[in-house]
Amino acid sequence: MRYGAARAAAFLLCLTSLAGCSTALSDGPPQDAPRDDIITLDGVEIREYEGTDLGSTNDFRDILEEVTVRPSANTVILRAVDGYSTSFPLQYFYDNDILLAYSMNGATLPPERGFPFQLVAEDRWGYKWIKWISEIELSDDEGYQGYWESRGYSDSGDLDKSFLDGD
Repeated sequence: MRYGAARAAAFLLCLTSLAGCSTALSDGPPQDAPRDDIITLDGVEIREYEGTDLGSTNDFRDILEEVTVRPSANTVILRAVDGYSTSFPLQYFYDNDILLAYSMNGATLPPERGFPFQLVAEDRWGYKWIKWISEIELSDDEGYQGYWESRGYSDSGDLDKSFLDGD
């Protein structure tokens, strides 16, 4: 990843719904209800980052309130400034405490850790923790596969299953 691309993206997070309307959050992270959480990442590979940090986050449900969620929406597709993408069932975000991190250990998330935003999904393998998020799309495409999923990794990324097992 070229970190310059993440710096250039600044705080432009595009929220796109099936209705085609979008909201751009460019004034920094939403701070209505920021919270500090202890975050642990389980990596897939030995070179993957593993560790625990204190991160300032927002509940992903608060982000979803920024757009109209159509009844036909069933999938959340997340895209990053470097072209990486992944997806989750929409219901997953309502049923779990999924977070959008924007700081780490009291400082703005550095580019190498995912500035401006990194998804925090502690019950998923690290490849589902997308960094450098620039777009969140609400879709009706249940079959969407992101970068690793299209290469045979599990769509769900459940920690209690092999990351190479099918779902």
